[in-house]
Amino acid sequence: MEKVYYTKPSITDLEIAYVNDAIRTGWGEKCYDYIKRFETAFAQYLKVEYALATASCSGAIHLALASLGIGEGDEVIVPETTWVATASPVLYLGAKPVFVDIEADTWCINPEKIREAITPRTKAIMVVHLYGNIAKMNEIMQIAHEHNLYVIEDAAEALGSVYQGRQVGSIGDMAVFSFHGTKTMTTGEGGMLVTNNSALIQQARMLNDHGRVAGEPKMFFPHHLGYKYKISNLQAALGLAQTERLADLVAHKIWVFQTYKKYLGDLACLTWNCEPEGTENCFWLPTIVFDKALNVDMPRLLAIFKENQIDTRTFFYPLSSLPFLDSVPTNVVAYDLCTRAVNLPSYFELTEAQIKRVADCVRVFLNL
Repeated sequence: MEKVYYTKPSITDLEIAYVNDAIRTGWGEKCYDYIKRFETAFAQYLKVEYALATASCSGAIHLALASLGIGEGDEVIVPETTWVATASPVLYLGAKPVFVDIEADTWCINPEKIREAITPRTKAIMVVHLYGNIAKMNEIMQIAHEHNLYVIEDAAEALGSVYQGRQVGSIGDMAVFSFHGTKTMTTGEGGMLVTNNSALIQQARMLNDHGRVAGEPKMFFPHHLGYKYKISNLQAALGLAQTERLADLVAHKIWVFQTYKKYLGDLACLTWNCEPEGTENCFWLPTIVFDKALNVDMPRLLAIFKENQIDTRTFFYPLSSLPFLDSVPTNVVAYDLCTRAVNLPSYFELTEAQIKRVADCVRVFLNL
């Protein structure tokens, strides 16, 4: 029985050709060529002014927060449900992540809970577009405007999602993307920081170059304490090819989701990734939430998948449930959803027969 992975990248001759060219010629004066082409192509896809390729999305978040001047004593509002990399860079800078509950339908940060969490120390709001779902950006941007706060979009899982005609990641003050091997497009490991603000991108580039200021005539003379989250030219070559194929990669993700609905859409006991009016979901990972009344035995469900050679992922645990962070059990939606939700496999080579196999496992679990 062929194994079904929960996700994996799509690599074609185009990616191989670009990487081979970077290996052969991308040195010396050409060592940044693919990086510049990658950043330009990605910015054009999003319709933003500036893009900075990084070694990881976590690094991009760190640079974004540092570029905004986030530091000791500041507070950053963070959704309770996301991967830990959204919150960790807040801690790196000595600031405090303030965990806010999510909405039951979008699984994204609840705007009303944002309002309740704002204090005089709040400096920014981190918005995570979870599993391709889209946060209510108009409301969030209005709240930020009222309180003079920055908004960072963590769009690591939502490349290709569209909110009222705009690509996700083009709305906040800054945004970040992930190119980990599990994502819709990949550079192996890597990320991207984007913005329309020239001052912020200049600050981010300076910090990402060990604190060296543009125009400084001394070669090895940084003016500030900086970092190095630079991507390699080889990774950028892979990223450029993936960006050129991005429309097809996103379209296939949507097809996978629609095919799952074809085989499981009749089950009223399941809730899926949402797509409110005025949005287009990229459906990075099709996700099902079982009705609370079913009292889901998650270990049994995962065991059924494993017996059938199918990889799946559980919903993210609430960040405040992690042992090194302060618990916020009042974030009841996040603490509930993680007990009855699972991500289903999705990747470019996934076939309809394999999708049906996954769907059949869900029906076996439900005794249908």
